[in-house]
Amino acid sequence: MNSIKTFRLDGRAALVTGSSRGIGRAIALGLAECGAVVAVHGSKPAKALDETLAEVRKLSPRSVAVTGDLSQSEVPARIVAEATAALGALDILVVNASIQIRKPWAEVTQAAAEQQMQVNFHATLRMIQAAVPAMRAKKWGRILTVGSVQQQRPHPDMVVYAASKSAQENLVRNLAKQVGPDGITINNLAPGVILTDRNVPALSDDAYAARVREIIPLRFFGESEDCVGAALLLCSDAGRYITGVDLLVDGGMALP
Repeated sequence: MNSIKTFRLDGRAALVTGSSRGIGRAIALGLAECGAVVAVHGSKPAKALDETLAEVRKLSPRSVAVTGDLSQSEVPARIVAEATAALGALDILVVNASIQIRKPWAEVTQAAAEQQMQVNFHATLRMIQAAVPAMRAKKWGRILTVGSVQQQRPHPDMVVYAASKSAQENLVRNLAKQVGPDGITINNLAPGVILTDRNVPALSDDAYAARVREIIPLRFFGESEDCVGAALLLCSDAGRYITGVDLLVDGGMALP
């Protein structure tokens, strides 16, 4: 058995949501480097999405971009359909896109709560529903949701975000039993504090950053690329006997 070869994704088609930047971009590039054709996704046409697609195409020339606001109920199924039309039936679905609104819990509006739940949970379910039939027909599929260390360590100003990620992880465990007999694995990758556009503003406060770093056993913040190895494991034949897991990439932050 060639252990390195089991990570190859030649002939596989993947959709990675929220991949114009950050963790999603890094995962899309990793999948392309391993041979997959990739549909990158952004909420709307943008320079960042174009730049990501250009980089992905250097590795996988047939790759494409799809756009759509996942807070709109019809969009999840549509982008799966568009990616399928461009690349063929999907083998890999990486649900990375999310919305995170920082607000004290007593100030969270109904609209803000619903928007986060729609993008972070409901859209996940809808995309899985749309992607599974083709995977079932092939008797092979990989579904990876991107969660958060906040499933274990919820931030006091992100109560809905943390709850939505916990709901998503529960969905993964539930579905793992149901789609496993069809040759489909489904797992959750839970990053810790990663230096993405979303987190940099808060972490630019040196005092706050020092407090956060102190609760991470490895004592440093992760980079988007730190999530790629775990994603490749869970999206390839290398991880064929892994399903229903919540894989923390958090420097130990979730430890008691």
